Amino acid sequence: MSEEQSAGKTAKQVAEWMVEEIRFRGILRQEEAIAHVREHFGEAFIFVNENGNASLEKEVKKEFRKLNKGRIAWDRDGFMWGWIG
Repeated sequence: MSEEQSAGKTAKQVAEWMVEEIRFRGILRQEEAIAHVREHFGEAFIFVNENGNASLEKEVKKEFRKLNKGRIAWDRDGFMWGWIG
């Protein structure tokens, strides 16, 4: 168990923060999400992908998909998520 998880932080909590942020602001840029998650939830929820870029851990993405129920879309060109209702 990682230090972050032992402190009670979970992938679901990260995903809940993301959904609330997008619901409130309308969008969430990937670099903002990575920075916030790193600072407030810890490195356990971030990994470096095959392109060398920081990305959200698979469990966070899984929980995020469950929570947003298709109301949030990924904008591939803008590297951000947006609320579509």
